[in-house]
Amino acid sequence: MDCRLLALLLLCHCRHGWTDEEVTDDGKIPLMPLIPLMASKPIEDLGTLPTAGPSPSPESTSQCDLWTQEMAIGGVPDGTEQTTAPRESTSEEEADGLCAEVSGSALKEAIGNGIMKLGLELMEKLPTGPEQPNVIISPLSLSLALSQLALGAVNETQQLLLEHLHAEALPCYHTALRSLLYHLQKSNIQIATRMYTQQGFEPKKDFAQMSQEMYGSEPEVFAGIKEVNEWVEKATNGQVTDFLTSLPPNLVLMLLNAVHYKGKWQTRFDPRHTASDLFYIDNKHIVNVEMMVEPKYPLQLLILNELDAQVARLPFRDQMSLLIVLPMSGQVNVTDIAAKLNTSDLYARFPKERSMQVRLPKFKLEYGQELEEALTSIGLGELFAGPNLAGISDSPLRVSSVQHKTSMEITEDGAEAAAATSISISRSNPTFSVNQPFFFALMDDTTLTPVFLGVVTNPNSEAPSMVQAPGRPDKMGFPVIKDKLFADSNGHPPK
Repeated sequence: MDCRLLALLLLCHCRHGWTDEEVTDDGKIPLMPLIPLMASKPIEDLGTLPTAGPSPSPESTSQCDLWTQEMAIGGVPDGTEQTTAPRESTSEEEADGLCAEVSGSALKEAIGNGIMKLGLELMEKLPTGPEQPNVIISPLSLSLALSQLALGAVNETQQLLLEHLHAEALPCYHTALRSLLYHLQKSNIQIATRMYTQQGFEPKKDFAQMSQEMYGSEPEVFAGIKEVNEWVEKATNGQVTDFLTSLPPNLVLMLLNAVHYKGKWQTRFDPRHTASDLFYIDNKHIVNVEMMVEPKYPLQLLILNELDAQVARLPFRDQMSLLIVLPMSGQVNVTDIAAKLNTSDLYARFPKERSMQVRLPKFKLEYGQELEEALTSIGLGELFAGPNLAGISDSPLRVSSVQHKTSMEITEDGAEAAAATSISISRSNPTFSVNQPFFFALMDDTTLTPVFLGVVTNPNSEAPSMVQAPGRPDKMGFPVIKDKLFADSNGHPPK
C-alpha cells in the first residue's frame, strides 16, 4: 500500500499594492536576486527542542507565546540565555518530558481523536459525485498546516484554530503534536515541510523559529513555481509532478507539507489470485476492477449495528491498519459515520481474527481539491477574510488558498499481479467482499491517529461503467434478509 499527500497553505498580503509584481503567464513571480538561506530539514533530522524561548510580548499573546510557555514547563530558570542551535540528539521522550505531568500516550490519543474529528468534519463537506467519485484526504497533513498557522495567530483567530483542531483544552499542544510526529515516523510515515517567503517579506523571528523547531520549516526565498514543484516531486519520490500551475497575486508566504506512507500487509494477498471482478457503484451501475482475493485471510470483522455496516481491520507490519467501513445500504453516509464512529470503542470491540475469504479491489487513486469552500463551511472562513496573524507579521495577512492533493495505491504487496494464472477458491468460508462503495481510514494503532481518510465510490473511475441487469445476486458474503445482516448479540459475523 502506498499513500502520498501534499497540503499547500498560501498566505497572501491583504494590503493591495504591497507589491507591484504580477504573476506571469508561466506562473512565475519576478523577483530580485535571491538571498541564500538554509534549506528546510525533514522533521526526523531536526535537533531537540529548545531549552528556553523569548518572553511574551505585553501587547498581545500569540500561539508562539503560548509555545514558549510550554517550553518553560521543562524547568528552565528565568533569565537563561535562549538557545537557537539545536542539540545533537533528540527523541520522542525528550518532547514528552517538556510536559511531564501529562500522560504522553493519553495526550497523543487525544490529539489523534481531534485529528479524526477535523477530518470527518471536512469529509462531510467534500461529497462524491460523477465528476469526483472518490475523496481522499489526510487530516494529519491538514492539522499540521493549521497548527503551524496557529503559531502565528493571535486572540480570536488563535482560539478559532484551536477549537477546530479540537485542541483548546489540550496542554502543551504543539509539543505533544511534535511528539506524535516522532511516534508516527516509527511506522514508515515520512513527513516533510517547507516554508517559502516572497523576496522582501520576513516573518517575525519568533514565528520562524517556532516553525522550524516544531515543524521543521525554515523560511526560504521563493524562486518560482518550478522550484516548488521540484521539491514536491522529490518529497513524493516522483509520484506528484506539476503540483502548482499558478499562484495568486500578492503572495508573501507559503506553508507546504508532504505526508508519505508505504506499508506492507501483515498478511499479503497472493497476486496469483487477483482477477477481474465486478464492483457495484450503485443500484444501477457496475464497473470492472482488479479484485485481490485471499481465501484464508485472518481478519478482524465486526458488525456495527449503529452504522448498519461491516467494519474490518486489515493490519500492516508496522502498527498501522486499514479500517474499512462497508455500509449495508451500498452507499457511504459520512455524516452518519462522523456522528457514530468512535475509533477507541471500535478497537476495543474488535473480535479475535478469524480466517475467511477477503476480496479487496486493487486500485490507484488521486485526489486534488482547493479547500477554501470546505473549510469555510465548517467555520474557518475568517482565515480567508480577516484573520489576526500578528504573530507572523504586523501587516495584514490572509489565507488565500489551501490546496490539497493525495495519491493512494493498494496492491497485493507492491508486486504485479499474475493475471494469467487462475486458481479456484472455495466459497464455503465466510466472505468479506469489498465490492461496493466504502469508507476507509489508515490508522496508527497505538495513538488511533488517522493519517488518511477516504470514500471510494468507484475504484476504477477511468473505465466505463455499465448498467447492470436486474435481479443480480446479493453483494455481501453473509446471509441477508431484508437488507439486514445475521449477527450475534455482540455484532460478530456468523460462524
